[in-house]
Amino acid sequence: MDEAKQSKSASAEAKATAEGDLDVTSKDLAEDIKTLQELHHNCMTKATDFEAEVKSRGEELKALATAKKIIKETTGGAADQSYGLDQESFLQLPEGETRAVRFVRQLAKHQKSSALAQLASRMESTMRFSTGTQADIFGKVKGLIRDMIEKLEAEAEADATKKAYCDKELAETKQKKEDKTAEIAKLSAKIGSSKSKSAKLKDEVATLQKELAALAGEQAELDKIRGEEKAAFDTNSAEMEKGLDGVKMALKVLNDYYAKADKAHNAADGASTGIIGLLEVCESDFSKGLAEMRAAEESAISTYELETKENEIEKVTKEQDVKYKTKEAAGLDKSVAELSSDKDGVETELSAVQEYLKKIEDECVAKPETYADRAGRRQAEISGLKEALTILNDETALMQTSHSVLRGAQRHF
Repeated sequence: MDEAKQSKSASAEAKATAEGDLDVTSKDLAEDIKTLQELHHNCMTKATDFEAEVKSRGEELKALATAKKIIKETTGGAADQSYGLDQESFLQLPEGETRAVRFVRQLAKHQKSSALAQLASRMESTMRFSTGTQADIFGKVKGLIRDMIEKLEAEAEADATKKAYCDKELAETKQKKEDKTAEIAKLSAKIGSSKSKSAKLKDEVATLQKELAALAGEQAELDKIRGEEKAAFDTNSAEMEKGLDGVKMALKVLNDYYAKADKAHNAADGASTGIIGLLEVCESDFSKGLAEMRAAEESAISTYELETKENEIEKVTKEQDVKYKTKEAAGLDKSVAELSSDKDGVETELSAVQEYLKKIEDECVAKPETYADRAGRRQAEISGLKEALTILNDETALMQTSHSVLRGAQRHF
């Protein structure tokens, strides 16, 4: 019953430890699931924004291609011809604005694209102020459109490359995080199990040592009792043997005397018979007592030797259990130390992975850039281009002065 109670207590302790580990692991799992959901939401938002940007850029490319097609279809007959009074000048269109310019400007307003608005302005300026043949002017406009297409394609390719890089890094880093987290959980479980087993073994060793101490006490008590019993037997049996020998000697003396035929007087034969009979009874009683005493001593010796042997076997068994369980507990403690060291290393790796993941998320899962942010970023580019256009307008103004008569005649044609 004691062993069953101890086993029940150890099982209850192991259960409590396991339930505690399960509770901690469950909380960690819930936190990881929450983090994963947030990350998934951010990734989906970024993907949606990226698709919208790609779609918008595609519309810009389509618009530029359409403008290019319009210019090509409407200016085919003007190639290799110069400005003349007998030709329909490209500059005769209202304020130099063509269908392509209007299309690009309307698309710029619709998409809120400063780059397209700038392109429309450059196209109009080129058509209005450039000198040379119509083929040269349209060549310049086509060049502007080609440059914008190449720019947007380069941006699209850069975005696609960045997205592929982000997808790859995010996927690999999240997988590493999951692997490291799982490895830490596995190591934690092993550490908990080893600690629990070690604690159980140590408790068992402590119990065994108490039992060995109790067993030593019992054996000491047995030795003490056996010593007292033997001392009493030695004393009592010696006295009994002495008494028996005395009775035997007295009987011999009496029997020898009354057996003589030449007595010098009338002996009390009748009385002697009673005395001899009494002595014979004493001899029988002493012999019986001595035999019982010796039998009791032999039984006590046998019982002592049997219990001593059993105690010796139990002692050797328990000492071996103490030895092996102590060794096993020490091995488990060493394993716990090694596993704890491994866990610390993995946790360090996990911290590095989480730090890198945060960096990648900040880089790749950032909120989409607003129009105000894009406008501010591109304002410097627009200002620089406007300055370039101002320089170009100044140069064109000089050209317009030299061709003012020609332009006047063209406007009245």
